[in-house]
Amino acid sequence: MARFLHTMCRITDPEKSRAFYEALGFAFAADFDIVRNSELEATNYFFSLGDQESVLELTYNHDGRTYELGNGYSHIATAVEDLDGTLERLAAHGIEPERPPYTVRETARGCASSKTRRGSSSSWRSRSAKGSARPPTTT
Repeated sequence: MARFLHTMCRITDPEKSRAFYEALGFAFAADFDIVRNSELEATNYFFSLGDQESVLELTYNHDGRTYELGNGYSHIATAVEDLDGTLERLAAHGIEPERPPYTVRETARGCASSKTRRGSSSSWRSRSAKGSARPPTTT
């Protein structure tokens, strides 16, 4: 049986990226340097979420490359216990939602999303009263 391992995103600013995902509730787990021909090529940063270990990999390439906005990758979705508190923590890092929190259906109250300057996106929503996490149907 297959199981989900992780999602990988390429980043250009490890410090800002780490602050963003930690404000969402991810916990830094480990980093690994990739060395080829005695040269530091990249660093992979892994983050866990609750009891799910290393579900997010952020890859920083040390050669200074930049990335164009793609149209195939949409977002990473997470459920949070306290949407207002999460939005406050993000605001402390200068990150504001694309639009005010909204409702897509009764059980998915308080959906919000944010885009980075590079165009990658993350969306989150409050857990339902029963604590089940259902992904939002729109971002």
